[in-house]
Amino acid sequence: MLADISSVSAVYIVCSRTDMRKSIDGLCPIIQKQFSKDIGHALFLFCCRRRDRIKAILKKPDGIVLIYKRRTAQGCYHWPRDKSEVRNLTWKEFDWMRFGIDIASKRQSVYHENCLPR
Repeated sequence: MLADISSVSAVYIVCSRTDMRKSIDGLCPIIQKQFSKDIGHALFLFCCRRRDRIKAILKKPDGIVLIYKRRTAQGCYHWPRDKSEVRNLTWKEFDWMRFGIDIASKRQSVYHENCLPR
């Protein structure tokens, strides 16, 4: 991975669905203006409507890193539904989310082929 996230002091999940066409220049203003957060020393996670792709923004001393992950297997990420919230995750919750565990119920889910919200 291009960015070492072990030095990150906080992980934030942006609960609203995000247009994955946005780049660094489109995602940073969301963090700063909509949620009034500073991008320094934190990892910010964004998810698309289908919940099979994640983008992450991480500020490093020499620039801003954009990390993009797309699930190659069937399934989707469990993403909180509150559209106006940015939520602070613990490292344990971050790991659960990466491996398909619903952070709200703390149990592994069965992946379904169709992950579109109802």
